[in-house]
Amino acid sequence: MLGSTHGTLTTDSRRARVVACGEQPAPAVHGRPAEPDDLDVSGRPLYCEVPDLDRLFRPESLAVIGASDAEGRPNTGITRRLVDWAERVGARLHPVHPARPSVFGLPCSPTVADLPEQVDLAVLLVADPLPVIEELAQAKVKFAVVFASGFAETGAEGAAAQARLTAAVERSGLRLLGPNTNLNAFERFRDDLEGPAIALITQSGHQGRPVFALQELGVRLSHWAPTGNEADLETADFLSYFAERPEVGVIAAYVEGIKDGRAFLLAADRCARRKVPVVAVKVGRTEAGARTAASHTGKLTGADAVVDAALRQYGVIRVDGLDELQDTATLLARARPPRADGVVVYSISGGTGAHVADLAAGAGLRLPVLSEAKQAELHQWIPEYLSVANPVDNGGHPVGDERGPRILRAILDDPSVGVLICPVTGPFPPLSDKLAQDLVDAAERTDKLVCVVWGSPVGTEHAYREVLLGSSRVVTFRTVANCVSAVRAYLDHHRFVDGYRSPFDEAPRTPSPSSRKARALLRPGQQLSEHAAKQLLRAYGIRVPREQLVTSAAAAVRAAGLVGYPVVMKASGARIAHKTELGLVKIGLTSASQVRDAYRELTDIARYEDIALDGVLVCQMVERGLEMVVGASHDPLFGPTVTVGLGGVLVEVLRDTAVRVPPFGEEQVRGMCAELRGRALLDGVRGRPPADLDALVEVVLRVQRMALELGDELAELDVNPLMVLPRGQGAVALDALVVCR
Repeated sequence: MLGSTHGTLTTDSRRARVVACGEQPAPAVHGRPAEPDDLDVSGRPLYCEVPDLDRLFRPESLAVIGASDAEGRPNTGITRRLVDWAERVGARLHPVHPARPSVFGLPCSPTVADLPEQVDLAVLLVADPLPVIEELAQAKVKFAVVFASGFAETGAEGAAAQARLTAAVERSGLRLLGPNTNLNAFERFRDDLEGPAIALITQSGHQGRPVFALQELGVRLSHWAPTGNEADLETADFLSYFAERPEVGVIAAYVEGIKDGRAFLLAADRCARRKVPVVAVKVGRTEAGARTAASHTGKLTGADAVVDAALRQYGVIRVDGLDELQDTATLLARARPPRADGVVVYSISGGTGAHVADLAAGAGLRLPVLSEAKQAELHQWIPEYLSVANPVDNGGHPVGDERGPRILRAILDDPSVGVLICPVTGPFPPLSDKLAQDLVDAAERTDKLVCVVWGSPVGTEHAYREVLLGSSRVVTFRTVANCVSAVRAYLDHHRFVDGYRSPFDEAPRTPSPSSRKARALLRPGQQLSEHAAKQLLRAYGIRVPREQLVTSAAAAVRAAGLVGYPVVMKASGARIAHKTELGLVKIGLTSASQVRDAYRELTDIARYEDIALDGVLVCQMVERGLEMVVGASHDPLFGPTVTVGLGGVLVEVLRDTAVRVPPFGEEQVRGMCAELRGRALLDGVRGRPPADLDALVEVVLRVQRMALELGDELAELDVNPLMVLPRGQGAVALDALVVCR
């Protein structure tokens, strides 16, 4: 869908690409050599290529096509900036223009073919880059950057032009950044800052400005990839590349649309394997945001519930605001792995400490009560009438003398404490200056995380600008909300990567025997009857009730005797989606006469509603369980998806579901169940026994296998209700809907 609609590469076209321009197969993972053509059972790749982008970001030589030094020309300012940048980084720049002998004093080549050397990078300042691509290929140029707009972001005609550009790039073997990009990759990066760096990826150059400006606050940045329309190089390529860079401590991204869902997940998987955190703003939570993003970059943003679940599956930290992107990325770049997950709030004000502690606990952070021994130690320097259980209230005065450092040391020495948060609601020199310096000194002595919230609206105070921002160990925030969310992201990230096992390593590669049986039941473009849908489930080992399909009242009575009273009778036909609303379900039938009457009533309703039947199902009646729904559908970005939730006739009203993108394992299924608002129902409430959670997990995993093997042929699969019986008794699919693509 993406390829035909927006001129971008689909999963299949990416798979077919040759490894070019220094691209290498992914390195061995968990002792297994990675092979780019290794596919799962659905035909999707299991490993991503890692492009060698060194010469894109640090070219030894570059050509500027369409260079100009004429006053008043738009290209002149860009050319001047590139000349300055090349001089700063030590790259040789060659202007190219058919009518100019020189540009800014540099000899100018009339065409690409006349360049004095083979260049690493070509920057195209031309309105139509397509004719130049072939020339660059013949000159064996490795990378090109296209600034021109007017492509997929403008509509169908522009999308067609972008598709032609993409095809030309694929034939050429070079790699292209853009179109509709800018000069962000060639900014001035400070080289006097130390520590792990932030690598920045943005589809909108302006949206990266706040993160880039972090350098002015002492935060190191290493790269900026402004991906634009992503006709070739995309966010996934840069994620994979940055994950392998030793200087990169965190990747910050502003993503409007995901071009290739599987490629993105494989890149996020690489980051998780390497323990490199990814913090991202992903546009498209609302219909308005999705619509605007499509007009900007010409991509589908994807169903947000699926996108959100996919990001969480691979540990991508999703934030909403650029201020959150700044703060969370800064913390993750600076902080060492946690020694403990306990958070202590330390304040000079009891009110401030209580407020911040309330916000932190509400966000899910663990605030341990300090031991009696630790409280007694703190009361050596803090008056007895002040609480030091957590939050720790020092009353103010101890920060002015030697007591301040001792208090901080005692808190940070506690083995239950991994994070200290100190809110400063406003400056109160000289004590605030002394407190700031004590916090910096404490952070330098410990490998635990020290966070400060400087709440002053001014932000020009010496304690803030010089002391706190002058430290690369303290992480300073301007709001409590951003501090709390960043600390939670930090702890969640390390919990995630410490236990991470890539689902791609264990994804099925060969079809199961079930797939052959199931595929014979599919009818392209049609909805299956309930009877056929249940046969599909049975092929994958999913339990269904005892039932028989009958075509006469007499046969219904015989079937009821075999199935065993009481029975349920349901009309079965390919066009029936909501049987209950039409009166096509009869439950609790206990006699032959009731069965005969029910058969006649069901067939009469079907005739009246003009519904074709393949028969009437006489089913075993299953009671005493929890009604759940398990489903599979096809997402245009990620392919097969699997959903679990509370089921029954109110499923569309409750909308209590969780979704995942295959492949995933048992742990993810249990995580899906834990996300449900009605999760407590699985544990048993109001005297009901606990449900068989293991059986539910097994059904979800079997539906996942079905989605992987048949997903491209299934538009929709709904098992609703799936009756999850009490613990140890299993789960039974009472009804199923299958729509074939």
